[in-house]
Amino acid sequence: MQSTTSVKLDTAVRERMQRLASARQRSTHWLMREAIEQYLEREEQRERLRQETLAAWEEYQATGLHVTAEEADAWLAKLEAGEDVNPPECHT
Repeated sequence: MQSTTSVKLDTAVRERMQRLASARQRSTHWLMREAIEQYLEREEQRERLRQETLAAWEEYQATGLHVTAEEADAWLAKLEAGEDVNPPECHT
């Protein structure tokens, strides 16, 4: 199901959109839909990452489990070198 939503744009933005739509041989409607979809995807991903970060921080505060930067760097260096290694064990 689709519904109509209006957006008020200033003249400069509207003109830029019309130029781009013309250059891409697309409608301004298509550009707006595409822009909104891309924005939502990007912002939803950022929100997922933010939530994961908050959950990781809460888990760290509750347990104290962590790996040091040196341990993480060493593990990543091995992965980069093509070694199939497990991540380092978390400790307090």
